Amino acid sequence: MVDTEVIEQITQLTAPKATALGGGTYNRVLRVTAAEGEFVVKISPGEQPGLTYERDLMRTEALFCTLASKIAPVPEVEHTDFSRRHVDADVLVTTLLPGTPLAGRSDVDRTSIRRQLAQATRTLHTVEGEAFGYPQLGLHDTWSQAFIGMVDAVRADAERFNVTLPNIPVEQHKTLFDEIRKPVLVHFDLWDGNVLADHALTGLIDGERAFWGDPVAEFVSPALFTDIDDEFLTAYGTELTDADRVRLAAYQAYLYAIMLTEQVPRNNTDERLTRLITQALVAAVGVLG
Repeated sequence: MVDTEVIEQITQLTAPKATALGGGTYNRVLRVTAAEGEFVVKISPGEQPGLTYERDLMRTEALFCTLASKIAPVPEVEHTDFSRRHVDADVLVTTLLPGTPLAGRSDVDRTSIRRQLAQATRTLHTVEGEAFGYPQLGLHDTWSQAFIGMVDAVRADAERFNVTLPNIPVEQHKTLFDEIRKPVLVHFDLWDGNVLADHALTGLIDGERAFWGDPVAEFVSPALFTDIDDEFLTAYGTELTDADRVRLAAYQAYLYAIMLTEQVPRNNTDERLTRLITQALVAAVGVLG
């Protein structure tokens, strides 16, 4: 437990009062009220076992927020502390956005909000980088190098945690990945729990899993365990080509491989969820041939 005095030292806020915010699946998340206003304080889990891509996630989220908050409803960075002087963890302080997560809600116009989400996603993808991959792990000159390396990493993680994955034949589609020449900022975790709304879209949160890559990868999380709908694509302003759909299946397989593997370090024993992930993974791999 991080006490109020330590929070004050870390965040540089005056007389902070913290309460836990639910919904965080990796970091500890606090809502902090201080003399300066209301903020979100995120504290990383330190050195607990995790997947390869989860190293230094907080630093990626700080970068994501810094870049994306200029053009999209994303929290602004107020303060970071990666020194680990006060606690053995990275700390990020951001503005608190209005609204509550879309997950499980029936009191909103979901069609309208998903249309707004698609449009916000298109705007997010106007942010371009200089190379491909996870910012915190080192970038690559081509998307095929970056993405195949990402898949290799989760394969190694699965072996480390004794998780059996099906063969994910991304290497045979290298030329399709090489068609992506422009790295854009991809959130990659825009499921309903990370989408805030009141009567309209108010925020995109938890960007720690962001990377520089193919914008088509963004269409996985808003449609977990199914395929992205035509209405979303229309609002985004695109139609998927055959090549896009193959790459999309590869990104689905990658995410479901992550979700299956992370069950072990997170001590998740939900057998129904494991079956659902496994079925989705097998279906995505089937598209890849």
